[in-house]
Amino acid sequence: MSKIDRTIARQKQKIEEGQFYEAHQQLRVIASRYVKQSNYDAAIGILFNGAQLLLQAGQGGSGGDLCVYLLDVYKQAEVKPDAASKGKLLTLLRAYPKREPTRKRFVTEMTGWSAKFGEYPAGDPELHHVAGQLLADDDEPYEAERHLTLGTRDSTQLLAHLEYTWYTQDSPHTAGQYAARAIFPLLLIGNLRAANQFFLLFTTRLSQSNTSLAVQQVSSQSCDMRVYPSLPALNFLSLLLMAIQRGSAELYKGLLGHYKAQIEEADGAWDEALARIAEMYFGIRPPKQGNPLMDMMSNMFGGGGGAAAKPKPQRVEAPAPPPALD
Repeated sequence: MSKIDRTIARQKQKIEEGQFYEAHQQLRVIASRYVKQSNYDAAIGILFNGAQLLLQAGQGGSGGDLCVYLLDVYKQAEVKPDAASKGKLLTLLRAYPKREPTRKRFVTEMTGWSAKFGEYPAGDPELHHVAGQLLADDDEPYEAERHLTLGTRDSTQLLAHLEYTWYTQDSPHTAGQYAARAIFPLLLIGNLRAANQFFLLFTTRLSQSNTSLAVQQVSSQSCDMRVYPSLPALNFLSLLLMAIQRGSAELYKGLLGHYKAQIEEADGAWDEALARIAEMYFGIRPPKQGNPLMDMMSNMFGGGGGAAAKPKPQRVEAPAPPPALD
């Protein structure tokens, strides 16, 4: 048995005896010594095993503290996200007691570490997927949907289930509002494929669960789509996705006019997202919010002519769908 194994065995006995505070403090001190010696592998082994033992014993605070310390060591050692390093974190994440307050910080630190040392600027999709799944299971939809949006291909199905379940607790006419909670963020990160998949999953579930819901199938040479006469906001989202796939700015502008009432019904919640979507996919820049007095003075004195040009916004080309975040 190695020195580290003997250390873990001693602390395991303390934890089994209920000496949680003593075990936590000793594990921290021992790990700190290894860190000072730059023996990061030993420190990681101590912290991972110690945190797991404490979490399994229901000690979320002490175990969560060691989890965050483990990520600090990952950062000092510049550990990159791979199967082994992520596997330890996911094991600990799954070991957290439900609704443990320290879990949120661990998830934030975990995805932040993967963003800094990995290849995904928004954090590793697998880590986001598992975090979103656990949060959804714990009835924390706001946090769950954020992580599932940045997850893997499998996350889209979980996200559709989450939003639909959430929708069933509200009024029937709000289907479009709940679908938009996923579609807009997915479009804003350039994941058109996932946005289309989500819409299909959500509306399929909607039709299957509401057999009396009126649905009209509209077919033409260029498209096939389902129209929901009683759910205009959902129709708007369907046509928005179609406009993006076609790269049709004119269709997009027409939708804004036709569905103005539904957009206004969102009380401004859709405005910023739609403005950014218009810029990303159609090259439509939002109108400049100028100061009339300053604009007049600028024109009078010739100001503004030498101002540096703003960089052009990055545009997502259509109809080819953007790459998936997998």
